[in-house]
Amino acid sequence: MNEIIKKIEAEQLKENAPVFNVGDTVRVHAKIKEGNRERIQVFEGTVLKKQGGGARETFTVRKTSNGIGVEKTWPLHSPHVEKVEVVRRGKVRRAKLNYLRKRVGKAAKVKELVK
Repeated sequence: MNEIIKKIEAEQLKENAPVFNVGDTVRVHAKIKEGNRERIQVFEGTVLKKQGGGARETFTVRKTSNGIGVEKTWPLHSPHVEKVEVVRRGKVRRAKLNYLRKRVGKAAKVKELVK
C-alpha cells in the first residue's frame, strides 16, 4: 500500500481502542446527531463479527428489540463511537457468528467465558 495512505490511516487510529472479541456482549455508546443537537445512544448486544484491519476495522453487534433482530455495524476507530463497554465475555469457537441470526430466544444465547 502507498506510504501516504498508511500515514493518513495511522493518524486516524484511536490510541485507546477497545479490546473485545466475537461473542462478547457489549454496550456501544454512539454519538447521534439530531438537528443541531448531539446525544449519546447506547446499543447493547452480542458481537457477531469483527473484520478488516487498521483504520478500516469494523464490528457488528446484534440485539433483539421487540422480538425483531437488529444489527448495526460500526467502524472501530470512528469518532462517532464514544466507547465500547464489555458487559460479559462469550465462549465461542467461531470467528463469525452468522448462525445466531436463525435462532430465537435461549437458543440465540452465547455461553459465558469463565476464567
